[in-house]
Amino acid sequence: MSLLSRIRHSLTHNLHCRHLSTASSILSPDCTTPLTSKQKTRAALNLLKSEQNPHTILDICRAAALTPYYRLDQIALNVAVSQLSGSKNFESIRELLESGLRTRPELRTERFVAHSIVLYGRAGMVNQAIEAFKQMGDLGIRRSVKSLNALLFACLVAKDYKELNRVFVEFPKVYGLEPDLDSYNTVIKGFSESGSTSSGYSVVAEMERNWMKPSATTFGHLFAGFYREERFEDIGKVMKLMKKHGVDMGIGTYNIRIQGLCKLKKSSEAKALLDGMLLRGLRPNSVTYAHLIQGFCNEGNLEQAKKLFKTMKKRGCQPDYDCYSTMVCFLCQGGDIEAALSIAKESMEKGWLPNFVTMKGLVEGLVGIKKVEEARELIKQIKEKVIKNVHMWDEIEAGLPQ
Repeated sequence: MSLLSRIRHSLTHNLHCRHLSTASSILSPDCTTPLTSKQKTRAALNLLKSEQNPHTILDICRAAALTPYYRLDQIALNVAVSQLSGSKNFESIRELLESGLRTRPELRTERFVAHSIVLYGRAGMVNQAIEAFKQMGDLGIRRSVKSLNALLFACLVAKDYKELNRVFVEFPKVYGLEPDLDSYNTVIKGFSESGSTSSGYSVVAEMERNWMKPSATTFGHLFAGFYREERFEDIGKVMKLMKKHGVDMGIGTYNIRIQGLCKLKKSSEAKALLDGMLLRGLRPNSVTYAHLIQGFCNEGNLEQAKKLFKTMKKRGCQPDYDCYSTMVCFLCQGGDIEAALSIAKESMEKGWLPNFVTMKGLVEGLVGIKKVEEARELIKQIKEKVIKNVHMWDEIEAGLPQ
């Protein structure tokens, strides 16, 4: 049955009316006053995070009347699709996205369909994404490069690189659409992720023929791919292309290069790039240092990681949760328990508690260096902050040496 035929199906309309009448009871059973639109979305989001039943998920979304026009609604729809795809309820995803078109004329817009296409991609439903794009004309919805880009992105997030290339080559001609910079960058990223980064050169050449100037993002995708493939001779070629097109190497591009080197356990070379940035007067950010810290930790060079951790804070770059957790984890593994404890406390002061395994390792490390009271005090602080696993910390505390 085509999408248009399904939209004309009358049964869903009756179901929709029932859902509207019970919206408040579904979203907030104890509430005696009507909920505002934002309150409905917040209530729906809280329910969706833990709901597994596909029928209830659909009821929640309909009761909240979610749309892609507001950021919070987008998050709620993403959570709903994630829950449904995780349990492989693909037909429910289809029903969720198509029911809006059936019952709410105000959603028959390119923006809604484009968002639906992306959500199909996130669920790995590329065929449905393509069908939704093709059916737009039947619904009286005008296509533009925005919906084309949504379809390209859907293929990308689904990692269907063959379809991504086919859509890019065929659909602009079939539907009379002109690719823009985002279109080109998406297909180059696809080549990069699929191990065919050199094919990106032909896309850049096509951009030149169409008087489309590449961006830093264009070259960032090429850098990332060539580092993954360890094709270092191409790094120089990309740098020459950047110069040819008048694109400066900014902080974002440097971060991509630094990350690429760190993943290859070439963190010293990545550190040399950082030094080059500083000589050029560029200011590294927290992402720059996080990549380097992760790289040196993976290579077992904890002294360099600690030095960079101190430097980033001196330069006004604040570590995030992941950076703190990385430091605590690897310092425990390396036996530097006191440094790990200091960083863990700093993280906890900011409201960031590293995960259970990391903190358990820290407690065991403290016991191992005969600092049982410090371990006991740490467990006390942890229990004041956690909701889950409290009983597990009780067990660990009971097992400490007396």
